[in-house]
Amino acid sequence: MTATAGQGLVVTRPGFFTLLQDAGRRGVMHLGLAAGGAMDRHAWAWANRLLGNAYDSAALEITFGNVEFTSELDTQIAVTGADAACTVNGEPRPLWSTLRLRAGDRVALGVPKSGIRSYIAVLGGFQVSRGLGGSCASFIREGMGSLNGDGCKLAQGDHLPCLSGLAPVANRKVPEGWRPDYKTPLSLPVILGAQVERFSAATLETFFQRPYTLSPQFDRMGARLKGPALAVTDNTLISEGTSLGAIQVPSDGQPIVLLHDRQTIGGYPKLGAVTPRGLDALAQRPPGTEVRFSPVALHQAQREEHEFLSFFNA
Repeated sequence: MTATAGQGLVVTRPGFFTLLQDAGRRGVMHLGLAAGGAMDRHAWAWANRLLGNAYDSAALEITFGNVEFTSELDTQIAVTGADAACTVNGEPRPLWSTLRLRAGDRVALGVPKSGIRSYIAVLGGFQVSRGLGGSCASFIREGMGSLNGDGCKLAQGDHLPCLSGLAPVANRKVPEGWRPDYKTPLSLPVILGAQVERFSAATLETFFQRPYTLSPQFDRMGARLKGPALAVTDNTLISEGTSLGAIQVPSDGQPIVLLHDRQTIGGYPKLGAVTPRGLDALAQRPPGTEVRFSPVALHQAQREEHEFLSFFNA
């Protein structure tokens, strides 16, 4: 099996925002870098699992669809995530299943009807150089990862190297029960944090009983919410490290959920953190979505994360 310059997928329509993502970087926060990686790990991990790829294999994260690729080799792909029409040479193909491609085939994804992020994995994973932290995850702000190590989103004409000569895997599809419905009401589980004492019982009741709305200020760094303002006893802290999913409450009282490309330190009080599985669901909701929160015990969140990583052989 080989990966050569002439064997891969060619981007013929890059869409609005298409990135190469893997499981993200590890051990880099002391350098001021967030881990990055796929926003919806559930959909990303399933795309790789369908093809028998290693958990950390690089795949494409496509925001708002409208992309097209041409294959230069016989291979297989899997498309998961947002409910976007998928076609091969104009013929409809199912999502959340393996798809066979021949050299010259054109793969297209339309604009999603629900969900906002699609994932495309290829047999053997995209063969892209890995840099700091052993990752090729695209990090635009820091100019790291991606196809050429500059963090950029994909552009028309980009060539994505693939392995050729691999034995195909059997046709597979994800069971219906494992395919999320991105139109269902969104309730995010929250682990209360060490600074919860800065929020009164009345404030916590407001947070967990009242709905919030996902604002247009929603990107890979964070999700700003609109709703009842949360009062804080003292809304400034000495800057400290931030965690994935942390719910930061600035001076205006409007919570912000910190995401994969977040800043690594912050000085606002943090009420708690959305669990990793909750972040998967959040990553698929567009601005304007109503969001509610529910408290969850730390041991329950840890058990769910352990089950997820074990299932995907992480």
